[in-house]
Amino acid sequence: MKLAMQALIAVVGLITLGNTSVGEEFPVPPDTERAVATPMAPSDVIAKTKLPPGFRLSLVAAEPDVRNPIAMTFDERGRLWVAENFSWAGGGFGGFKADVRDRILIFEDADGDGTFEKRTVFWDQASKLTSIEVGDGGIWAICLPQLLFIPDKDGDDVPDGAPVVVLDGFVDGSSISHTPANGLKWGPDGWLYGRHGILGTSLVGKPGASDSQRFAINTGVWRYHPTREVAEPVMHGMTNSWGFDFDSHGEMFVINTVIGHLWQVIPSAHTERMFGIDINPHSYQLIKQVADHVHWDEGEGWSDVRKGVTDSTSEAGGGHAHIGLMIYQGDNWPDEYRDRIYTLNLHGRRLNTDLLKRDGAGYVATHGADFCFIEDPWYRGMELITGPDGSVFIADWSDTGECHDHDGVHYGSGRIYKLSYGDQQTLAAFDLKDKASAELVSLLAHRNTWWARQSRRLLTQRTATKAESTAIHHLLKERLRETSDPIARIRLLETIATTGAADEAWWISALATEDEYQRAAVLKFFVDLTTQAGKAPSSEALQTLENLAAKDPSGIVQLHLASSLQRLPVDLRWRIAERLAVRPEFAKDGRLPLMVWYGIEPAVPRDLAKAIALAEKSEMPLLTELIVRRVTQEIEREPTAVDRMLQLATAGKCSHGESVIRGIALGLSGWQKVAAPAHWGEAAKKFGQSSDEEIRTLVQNLSVVFGDGRAMDEIRAIVTDKERPTDARRSALRSLLVSPPADYGSTLVALLDEPGMTVDALKGLTHYDDPTIPAKILQRAGKFDAIARTEMIQTLVSRTDSARALLDAVEAKSISASEISAFQARQIASLEDETLTRDLTRLWGDLRVSAAEKRTQIDAYRAKLSPDVLSRADLTAGRVLFQNTCASCHVLFGQGTLLGPDLTGSNRKNLDYLLENVIDPSASVGADFRTVLVAMDDGRVLNGVISQMNERTITLQSPNETVTIDRQEIEEMKTSQVSLMPEGQLQKLSDDETRDLIAYLMSSVQAPLPSE
Repeated sequence: MKLAMQALIAVVGLITLGNTSVGEEFPVPPDTERAVATPMAPSDVIAKTKLPPGFRLSLVAAEPDVRNPIAMTFDERGRLWVAENFSWAGGGFGGFKADVRDRILIFEDADGDGTFEKRTVFWDQASKLTSIEVGDGGIWAICLPQLLFIPDKDGDDVPDGAPVVVLDGFVDGSSISHTPANGLKWGPDGWLYGRHGILGTSLVGKPGASDSQRFAINTGVWRYHPTREVAEPVMHGMTNSWGFDFDSHGEMFVINTVIGHLWQVIPSAHTERMFGIDINPHSYQLIKQVADHVHWDEGEGWSDVRKGVTDSTSEAGGGHAHIGLMIYQGDNWPDEYRDRIYTLNLHGRRLNTDLLKRDGAGYVATHGADFCFIEDPWYRGMELITGPDGSVFIADWSDTGECHDHDGVHYGSGRIYKLSYGDQQTLAAFDLKDKASAELVSLLAHRNTWWARQSRRLLTQRTATKAESTAIHHLLKERLRETSDPIARIRLLETIATTGAADEAWWISALATEDEYQRAAVLKFFVDLTTQAGKAPSSEALQTLENLAAKDPSGIVQLHLASSLQRLPVDLRWRIAERLAVRPEFAKDGRLPLMVWYGIEPAVPRDLAKAIALAEKSEMPLLTELIVRRVTQEIEREPTAVDRMLQLATAGKCSHGESVIRGIALGLSGWQKVAAPAHWGEAAKKFGQSSDEEIRTLVQNLSVVFGDGRAMDEIRAIVTDKERPTDARRSALRSLLVSPPADYGSTLVALLDEPGMTVDALKGLTHYDDPTIPAKILQRAGKFDAIARTEMIQTLVSRTDSARALLDAVEAKSISASEISAFQARQIASLEDETLTRDLTRLWGDLRVSAAEKRTQIDAYRAKLSPDVLSRADLTAGRVLFQNTCASCHVLFGQGTLLGPDLTGSNRKNLDYLLENVIDPSASVGADFRTVLVAMDDGRVLNGVISQMNERTITLQSPNETVTIDRQEIEEMKTSQVSLMPEGQLQKLSDDETRDLIAYLMSSVQAPLPSE
């Protein structure tokens, strides 16, 4: 058997492993994959893969021995554990299925010859399984909506009993289309880390915990401590992540899709997200990605999954979708490949490489050469990890489509490949559990970090018994004294932390090291030890942090000090924040000022005086602006605080006076009227003469909010002065409309006759409930250009009376029904006037279509849009239709508005995917992308998604506008269960127009604009 197995592997054919322990009758679901082709044979995949000289790809396992591998990890014996997922049915088929089982496999090289010849089914009763990790006498598994621990203390590969529910509250996977909680991996601090996607919000905690004892997360990174039994969010933001790793210094990096691909995981950070509101409405600004590049040509089509990407996108990296992240720290690949970031690029079917280097207080990643180009169209890499032999193991889901899987799932295939360099020496069979503690301590210095990580985990586990802990602690500290290698010292420090080998005083002394990365590592462990829940930090701990903030020259240390603020009691954060804020070295860094802000924000409303003092002293202009913005939102409770900031800025006592103006303006965005602070006149005079046009405009806006009569008279005069430049007049009008004067309706009507002022005048007229206004607008409709006509309709659909006038104009044929967009039609329906809705249906069409009718429509369009029909499409006409129909919410080929998802990165070559999303857009919609209906007290009804929200205002985005609304003007607000994207988008298009639009959406290259 063994010789036959080796022969099969030698020719890299399919291998069938023996010694399967249980689960032979495991029910694999029938395939729902629509593609008639089949995956490429593994031997052909390997033969056709393009690799740098010296590298080789080999097969570890393939169907039927492994199928749908969604995650994998190694144990201390070098055995490969694989999570097989069969419960995923695809985003177009209801997400995860609760009645389908998943399982966990073990692949073992029992005799140490380098070949996995034994396959064991460890557990085949899993459901909605997304991730596994080994440790603490069992297996950890995410089985949505829970984190489970499956005990196997005797290590016989048979569960000791039923799984223990450790955490619950994760989104269960049936209500979102893809990328739920996933990604278990041990961190160097002894915590178990995981990830979370953007399409649902989880409320995570121990079973039975109340909501107040749980934490909310809707995209980002979280962690769980197995002995403290504590779970917490680590970082909020990104889109949908499926990969992370830790570098040699213990810094964490996470991969992402669509909006950028790489972030440094700074604990307590808030990073950019694809859509929705950050978990803290007062974050205000979010941290950008680490990478200085993207992996696609943003000006061209690049996500043609089945036909390959364009040359320019291939040169950039192959596409937006990244799965798995590994920082190579093994001992098999050449040195030039070490310490680089590697991720599996889905569309490009390759490994992307990013090169990390320090940048200010953090890092920047530059684009490295891609490699390992895989030709199999069915290749869908899911994970890549370094093994004990230093080679890299890659899990291949083996299917078509993307994570959405709108074309069904192929349950019959799956592969594990190994990417290695040169001729490898096989490892003798081993079991690190049999090693003495001294040997494990020695392995912490191994060049292949795999051995160090396994040794740290085992040493941590051994210190659970007091008998062994004293000896292990002694060994670790002794080896630290003897070792000068900086990486080995960091690994020793990590293990000292995870084993509890040091107290507070010891960690304070360890901060004296000259190496900044070791200081940063010590700082993280020191903070974790001294800021545990229910335990107040000592005065010595606080003084230590304060001294570091004042004196430590390292940006990475300052960054982690800023991160530590959120672990301290709120009222104890000021002194450390002040020490960081007055340091000029990284005042304009892209991360540090924001991390200081995230830490200090909860303290601001509790002590406005300290907040103002910090803004006054701050050397960081962004931090000053954000503090002022937050203080300003307390203006009704404490109006003198804003006046004090204006006084300091006007007198030049604040380093960044213009940041004060910017902060006040942003803090009052959407407010209608506020009593003017005493020093506003002086401030307006000084900053109204700023060389910065933005500051001058903000002063103008604030003058209106503050009811500055003299300033408002000047603004009114500018608006109507035809001798002034149109841009200046429009700017003045927009300022005036921040708080529309009650007597201004007639002026706005007059401005409709001036082409340069028409659009802004139409927007302003929405504020006036005057029954004569709709007729005056419609009388001028024939003179409006296309942009003004669109704005005209948006103005008319906001109120019942004006919507009535619009539909009357449609009936009279003076306005075409086709000019009313699907969104605007839904806006009319949301007015909830029975007569209006009936006439809308008669004149425009029915907005409410049953699920069965939608399926019929999808089938009908699929039949109409055959490949032959699509081949005859006019892509230029399709581009024009996209601009008129879709670009107000979506970006394609770098053009449009990113209110909804960027279509460039979607699975748009798949006709089923497109039709399902266009015809039934609400079938799968994230909670943060549902339409909110807002009824205003002046009679308007607005629709959109909330992009920002605080105690006083909300910012509502729609395809036509972004408007910040004072909550005091809202009569009622309710969230709909439907997507912002309305149904009926194709309803007003002819067959040729539908063909042109769909073909353009599916195209691989940008179409030319029509010739003039």
